[in-house]
Amino acid sequence: MMKALYTSATGMKANQFLLDVISNNIANVNTTGYKRMQINFQDLLYDKFVAAGSESAQGIETPTGMQIGSGVRVVATNKVFTQGVPENTGRSLDLAIQGNGFFQITQPDGSIVYTRDGSFQLNSAGEIVNSEGLKLSPSISIANDVIGINIGSDGTVSTQDADGSSRSVGTLTLATFPNPAGLESIGKNLYRQTTASGPPQTKRPGQNGVGEIMQGFRESSNVDVVNELVNLIVAQRAYETSSRAIKASDDMLQTTNNISR
Repeated sequence: MMKALYTSATGMKANQFLLDVISNNIANVNTTGYKRMQINFQDLLYDKFVAAGSESAQGIETPTGMQIGSGVRVVATNKVFTQGVPENTGRSLDLAIQGNGFFQITQPDGSIVYTRDGSFQLNSAGEIVNSEGLKLSPSISIANDVIGINIGSDGTVSTQDADGSSRSVGTLTLATFPNPAGLESIGKNLYRQTTASGPPQTKRPGQNGVGEIMQGFRESSNVDVVNELVNLIVAQRAYETSSRAIKASDDMLQTTNNISR
């Protein structure tokens, strides 16, 4: 009975962790480019009382054996990089990636981080930056006298002058990873490369399996609110059931203690 107390406690802890993950997903349902997180559970060690295939009598083997588990633990959380729905904004510097790939952002220390959030702006120097003011990489500058900015699906950036002429000012490139789920989330819609993600491969949009650029769109979060609410109910009920198992174990211990009275 004491084992049931500790086993049920692992269930409560695991479902509390699940509730935290679901809450974060729901909180970011309107976050541009957000990718929902999912949680992976793993059962704990087993106490083996009778080994499967052991001899119960001379010449007779037990078909299944007997063992009791010790509960559950959270083994991993990972991002699910399914495509979010593109939302039409009409802004020339709102960009969405249709397919694989990440925009590259230069941090103040010169390191590169990655994002699916294509809500870009122009700073005072005419450079394309994200909402935090961090520069897009490779850096692209726009003159202050242009009347239009055009970004092709292949990442080509061109501007239109007042006289109707156009000129190319740069090309956007996207980064892909062997294992994007291994990227480290650092907040502000940014990811950092890790050993698990593998090294980035920089390519032009639309080539070699890389997604295309959609100008005037932003990629919405891929969180499905209905599924998250269902998961929320499941996590809550599982938590309640584990707490009831603890209560049942406590009642059984109390009954055992009362036998001697």
